[in-house]
Amino acid sequence: MSSRPIEQRREEPLASVDSNGRLTALTGALLFVLLAGLGVTILSIRDLLPEHFLLGFLIIPPLGLKLASTGYRFVRYYSRDSRYRKAGPPAPLLRILAPFVVLSTIAVFATGLELWFFGLRFGSIWIEAHKLTFMAWLPITGVHVLAHLNRTGRVAAGEFSSSPFANALTRRSLVIGSLVAGVVLAAVSLSYASPFIFFGDG
Repeated sequence: MSSRPIEQRREEPLASVDSNGRLTALTGALLFVLLAGLGVTILSIRDLLPEHFLLGFLIIPPLGLKLASTGYRFVRYYSRDSRYRKAGPPAPLLRILAPFVVLSTIAVFATGLELWFFGLRFGSIWIEAHKLTFMAWLPITGVHVLAHLNRTGRVAAGEFSSSPFANALTRRSLVIGSLVAGVVLAAVSLSYASPFIFFGDG
């Protein structure tokens, strides 16, 4: 039987909820930077198409980590885990937007990957699909980012300014590991000669 104080054992479940939230926020901070870089390539997509694709691949693993951490919290909350129920749900607007953020994000990357793999083999409709999904994704995700910006900034600053401890080290390792995986994925993508050449109105 554990010899730890009862008070300490009671605090640990809530600490795990906080750790999940911090992991989500820390991953969100990384994605904010990477997506900003991706946005820069859109300003001159004709000239920066290779960089656009590379950053897209770089983002995939951190994005997967973010979806996993938020998905885990979603499942725990709606399966009525007392720890996550006590922590409470997001604000009503964010709860409504969440499925659209997820679906539009998946759609943007799925259509982008289709273009990278197959070019115009299945028609230029995929260019329009990528543009339309991006136009849907941008305002929805913009609201999501603005709503979480303050907390994300505080958590990211706190994680790297505080002295290392077990849970923080694990969170940092996961986020850094996802970034390393993204670099590897982007490097591997260079071995494939994408048939896609951008054309359009600009």
